[in-house]
Amino acid sequence: MSDREAVGTGLSRRSLLQTGAMATAATAALGLGATDALAAASEEEQSWPRPRGRSMIGVPFEPHREVRVGVIGLGNRGLSMVPLFLAVPGTHITALCDTRREMAERATKMVRDAGQPSPALHTGHERAFEALCRREDVDFVYVATPWEWHVPMAVSAMRFGKHVGVECPLAMTLRELWELVDTSELTRRHCIQLENCCYGRNELRVLRMAHDGMFGELLHGAGAYLHDLRDLLFSDTYYADEWRRAWHTKLNADLYPTHGLGPVAGYLDVNRGDRLVRMTAMSTPALGLADHRHKHEEPGDSSWRERYVKGDTTMSLIQTARGRVIRLQHNVSNPYPYSRLNQLAGTRGVFEDYPPRIYLEPDHSGHRWGSFDDYVHYDHWLWTDVGPGPGGHGGMDYIMLYRTIQTMRLGLVPDIDVYDSATWSAPVAMSAESIRRGGTPMPFPDFTRGRWREPRPGLDSRKPQRQAA
Repeated sequence: MSDREAVGTGLSRRSLLQTGAMATAATAALGLGATDALAAASEEEQSWPRPRGRSMIGVPFEPHREVRVGVIGLGNRGLSMVPLFLAVPGTHITALCDTRREMAERATKMVRDAGQPSPALHTGHERAFEALCRREDVDFVYVATPWEWHVPMAVSAMRFGKHVGVECPLAMTLRELWELVDTSELTRRHCIQLENCCYGRNELRVLRMAHDGMFGELLHGAGAYLHDLRDLLFSDTYYADEWRRAWHTKLNADLYPTHGLGPVAGYLDVNRGDRLVRMTAMSTPALGLADHRHKHEEPGDSSWRERYVKGDTTMSLIQTARGRVIRLQHNVSNPYPYSRLNQLAGTRGVFEDYPPRIYLEPDHSGHRWGSFDDYVHYDHWLWTDVGPGPGGHGGMDYIMLYRTIQTMRLGLVPDIDVYDSATWSAPVAMSAESIRRGGTPMPFPDFTRGRWREPRPGLDSRKPQRQAA
């Protein structure tokens, strides 16, 4: 690749050097040297399903003068995203779907109040989404439903020729993740995990600093979803039919890994010069939800018939082909101030979030943390030039939608592809199996089928030089 081509793709000098450096990278994986570990990873790749279509790596969207969006799922998350979609230039909401007509009508009022025509409504039954996916006036389907519906809805959208963005996590099993990868490749439609945390201001700043070599050689990172959801999990109205609490009776796993893993995977160029090769997980006893029920729920409440199996805290370790380590944590069942951890460490220093602080040599010394504000000049162009817009989790929701729609209108390659999306959600199933086996390390699927070695652009995108028509 020439220097001119590297600039055009948005690849940093660090990214271009990664592939050549991999042969000498040290790894602690089972005591193997770098060459042995990479060879083992290569042998593992031979066991993954053979491709049924062509790879979607590096495939751009076809340019759209405007992007017509169909929204499936109008609960708390879906409804909150409607005004953000409407605020993105060149975006029109043309169809809405929910089993509850009253929710679709609330969203319709938002669309009309924004000066757009009334969207088509598909409501009343569980398969109503199929009619939305068939529509010719929809380019992009947004799925914000209970987790068990993500895969059938995303598959339907792609089979009917739509690109699709899915809320977290993408899917709950490895079989489903492979189905999404295969369907994306066969239909030539993109399937994107809409991971808003990847577009946070701190996350994008750390990403650019990491790619500029500020942390030296990267060694380890951490991510989490630590969010006390007890009141919401037991609410009669917040989650329709209390669907999210039901998962705590079904699966002992890290149920929500992508908020923590997505940003760290970006820092480490996972699927772009490195890949995740093995994962081990453990969990604590499941006590928090039962304790909350005892203190707050009436004896006749239906929740008393439930038995919770999901451990209050799950902790997982993931090792990469280059020997780096990622720690994931999940807890929504105990008192805990909100945190995603968001940590990155290398040979020159470390960043930790909540609150943000940094220690880099030679800038800092004496074991005293420095101010992350001193590195504001590393802010991503999406934050300096676009900004948080009407908000959504501090602006990351709007920026995520803005960038997704921008790549569609300009005919660019998406920042997050189906391989990233599947990788970030795989810890749901992998943690469940590792916990079931007493913490046994589990081999991590390579959804790229060997193309993870190729350095390529990702979340650290360059500002487009042209505007949408």
